Amino acid sequence: MMIKNISKIFIWCIALVFVGCTDLEIEQSDSVFSTLTGEFTGVEDPNASLEGLYNDFRGQIESQENLFALQEVSSDEFLVPTRGTDWGDNGVWRTLHSHTWSATHPRIKNTWNDQNKNIFNATAIIDSRSGASTQQVAEAKFLRALSMFWLIDLYGQVPFRTPDEGPDVNPTVLTRNEATDFAITDLNEAINDLPASGPSDGLNKATKAAARYLLAKILLNKHIYNGSGTPDSGDMAEVISLVDDIKADGFDLQAGFFDLFKEDVDNETILFTTSSAGNNIWNSLHYNQVVPDQSGGWNGFTTLAEFYDSFEGDPDINIPGSNQEERRGFVPTDGSHYGIGYGFLIGQQYDAEGKPLKDRQGNPLAFTKELPNGLIVNNEVTGIRVIKYHPENGAFANHKIVFRYSDAHLMKAEAIMRSGGDPTDLVNELRVIREATPLPTVSESDLLAERGRELYMELWRRNDLIRFGQFTAPWQYKETSGDETKTLFPIPATAIISNPNLVQNPGY
Repeated sequence: MMIKNISKIFIWCIALVFVGCTDLEIEQSDSVFSTLTGEFTGVEDPNASLEGLYNDFRGQIESQENLFALQEVSSDEFLVPTRGTDWGDNGVWRTLHSHTWSATHPRIKNTWNDQNKNIFNATAIIDSRSGASTQQVAEAKFLRALSMFWLIDLYGQVPFRTPDEGPDVNPTVLTRNEATDFAITDLNEAINDLPASGPSDGLNKATKAAARYLLAKILLNKHIYNGSGTPDSGDMAEVISLVDDIKADGFDLQAGFFDLFKEDVDNETILFTTSSAGNNIWNSLHYNQVVPDQSGGWNGFTTLAEFYDSFEGDPDINIPGSNQEERRGFVPTDGSHYGIGYGFLIGQQYDAEGKPLKDRQGNPLAFTKELPNGLIVNNEVTGIRVIKYHPENGAFANHKIVFRYSDAHLMKAEAIMRSGGDPTDLVNELRVIREATPLPTVSESDLLAERGRELYMELWRRNDLIRFGQFTAPWQYKETSGDETKTLFPIPATAIISNPNLVQNPGY
């Protein structure tokens, strides 16, 4: 048994050489290969393997370091300034925001490894020899398409290995077009066999609505992925139809923006994971912002002044009565909500008794709009903080939204606009619900800004900026602009070495 287990671990590591064997923990129940030679005969327990795949996905969504970092910190929405020695981390955060990353960047490598591992494990479940049920296969196809989407979006190519290919075979590499078609096929097949569900507490697993959402997202971006630069009218029509199908399942816009990020069932959540939301709460708050079950924040992530300024309201404060739209949130001054605000925290902060807080040096804890010295030389209070999930709903509540209907609603508006129609009514429908002033007309830049205001911190900002042609535009504390090669991350150096079928992306 000992020899057999060692052999299985060795085969797994070799089979996953293109994603690396680092931190790969294999239990006997996780075995894919049933013979000493490594011949694939199916996963031993399809249900356990599928649960393992969901658990991997859960952990990847929970982390602030990898997928979240690539999609958010590389954008005009978030930055992580170094404060003394805090958040230095050998420059990994600063290089993401300033677009000076390289092929050895650990966040780039880890995200690549995570998503490739998901694809391989999903493929093993999908294989007919595993004996998975029709619904289990459909769920695995959805999860495979989701990881393939992230690789298409971030890296532009996807290694692919079948369970039968041994360690002597270098994984095939799908081009961006091939991988896009592959993911679309997976989703179209999955939709037929996934359960239909409207709003409920069981949406932490794949449903028809989740698959339709992901398919709409891929089709909306397809003209970027195939290099045409021009949306196909048929693709845009399908996006509209898919969103209509999602709405027909019972999903819709819901008032009460910050209530959506509680564990309660709402009309907007299409897919969530039971990931802890703690990282997204505490990575922004100051050390002295505390609640009963948490000693304090980690004083890291902030937003840019120009992103904050895109919201309605007095640009210099964000206390109640600043004429701000709902989504910008507020800083409570009366001790409510543990003294911790919702949305964007700027200016003086308060404790649970309504008393002004101080930083660790005894200075007023008043978050500044600007970072006068850029990304490196900062004190404890520079930068506006951002909080969407709130500790009063659980300091580490296990509910993290992945897909939300308001995004689908805005995707439909965009598909209408890219088909020559007018998205103004749809955009204003959302704005009215969010207590924002309706717009007289909606331009492309208006729609991008609206997506930012609605979906900040939800993994979509980089994707949106690229689709609207703004990812390489200049913004605060970004060292480079106009370099279109930055719309793709490099293939990690370790992956290039291990699989000669991979070709490094231009610019690296």
